[in-house]
Amino acid sequence: MTERLSEETRGPLLDPLFAAGWAMVDGRDAIAKTYQFDNFVDAFGWMTRVAIWAEKWDHHPEWSNVYKTVQVTLTTHDVGGLSSLDAKLARKMDALAG
Repeated sequence: MTERLSEETRGPLLDPLFAAGWAMVDGRDAIAKTYQFDNFVDAFGWMTRVAIWAEKWDHHPEWSNVYKTVQVTLTTHDVGGLSSLDAKLARKMDALAG
């Protein structure tokens, strides 16, 4: 069972993500990032690759795509906030965008 991140685990899991452009969402226990790609095909291809991992891990992002921009918000609804799954998916998203 996934648990909400404790105060002790937040720094080690989230600080590297903040350094990579993720930010806390105002008013929510969630993180967000905007990705820019060269064109729509690259953005949609990235979303497809992420979707495969999200389905495999049964952890799905809140996201939207407009042309070459993808806005992502991650939170774990089952625990009412951030969990290790959010950090794991964020790291995978960054790696796939690299």
